[in-house]
Amino acid sequence: MRFIDLRSDTVTMPTDEMRQAMANAQVGDDVYGDDPTVNRLEELAAQKVGKEAALFVPSGTFGNQLAIMTHTRRGNEVIVGKNNHIVLHEVGASAVISGVQLRTLETVNGAMPPRDVLKAIRVDDIHEPETGLICVENAHGCGAVVPLEIMKEIKEIAEEHSIPVHMDGARIFNAALALGVDAKEIAACCDSVMFCLSKGLAAPAGSMLAGTRKFIERARKNRKLMGGGMRQIGILAAAGIIALEKMTGRLIEDHENAKYLADELSKLPGIEVKRDRLDIDMVFFELGEDIIKESVLVKKLYERNIKINGSEGGEYRFVTHIGVSREDIDYVIACIKELIMK
Repeated sequence: MRFIDLRSDTVTMPTDEMRQAMANAQVGDDVYGDDPTVNRLEELAAQKVGKEAALFVPSGTFGNQLAIMTHTRRGNEVIVGKNNHIVLHEVGASAVISGVQLRTLETVNGAMPPRDVLKAIRVDDIHEPETGLICVENAHGCGAVVPLEIMKEIKEIAEEHSIPVHMDGARIFNAALALGVDAKEIAACCDSVMFCLSKGLAAPAGSMLAGTRKFIERARKNRKLMGGGMRQIGILAAAGIIALEKMTGRLIEDHENAKYLADELSKLPGIEVKRDRLDIDMVFFELGEDIIKESVLVKKLYERNIKINGSEGGEYRFVTHIGVSREDIDYVIACIKELIMK
C-alpha cells in the first residue's frame, strides 16, 4: 500500500540507481581509512561546499554535535538561535556530550540579528563562560533561508573575536537554490558545515561534516569516541555519491511543488499559509481546532493513505520531496477539503 508522506523530506526512499550502487559498492574499513567509496564521497562533499576536507557521519544530529565537540572546550558557551535544530531537536546533546551551555537568541525567520550576536559574546570575565562557538542554520527549519548578508556579517563578527562559526546546513542545497547561489558561497560564511544526504536527496542515511583539513582530522578522532566508526560503510556512501551528483539538481521540483501546495491550501477556508517562510520544500500553515481537531485530521488523512505530523506550536508542516508528485498534492487537497467542509 502506497502512502503519500508529507511528514518530512527524510522519508524519501533510495532510488533504483542508489540500490544498485549500494549492492556493487567497493568497501573497506573506514576506520583505517581504506574504504574507497567513503573516501570518494568525502572528497566530493568537500568539493561541493568549498572546504578542504569532509567526514561521513551517521546523521545530521551526530554531525552537529561532533562539530560542537571538536570546536569547543567543556564549560564554553555556544551562541545559537533559540529555534534552531541544535536547540529544539537534538535532545540536549551539547550539554551531555560536550559539556557546553547554549546561549539562545531570538531569530527573525531563522536569522539571528548580527547586533544581538555581537552583544551576546562574553568578555574576559572570571564570572562568565567563554564564548567558544557561534552556530547558524541555513536553510532554517522554519522554512526560510537566511540572507547571505546576515551570514557574512555574523562571520565577520566571529573572526574579530576569534570565535569559530558552525553551520547546520542540513538543507544547504535547498538554501542555495532559494538564494540563487552556489552552496560554496553559503559555506564560505562558516568554519564548518554539516549537511544531510538523507533530507530531500533520497540517500537512506548519512550526513557530511566539512571544514579545514586540521578540523576534520580532530573530528575524525572524536567521531570514533562518539561511536561513529562504522567500518565497511561504503555501502551507504555509494548512495551518498549519487545524492550529491544527481539529486541536488532536482530540488527545484520540490520547491515548485511546495509553492503549488501552498497556493492550493490557501484556497481552502480557515487555512492560513505562512508565505514569509515559503523558501524551500516546506509549507507551514495554521488550521484551527474549531474547524477540525488535530487528532481527527491526522487520523482521517491516514485512513486515506496520507501521512502527516500533528501541529507544533499551532502550525502544521507539510514537506514536499521526490516521493510527492503534483497529482499527489491534488489528492491531498481534495481530501482536506472534504474533511473540513463537511
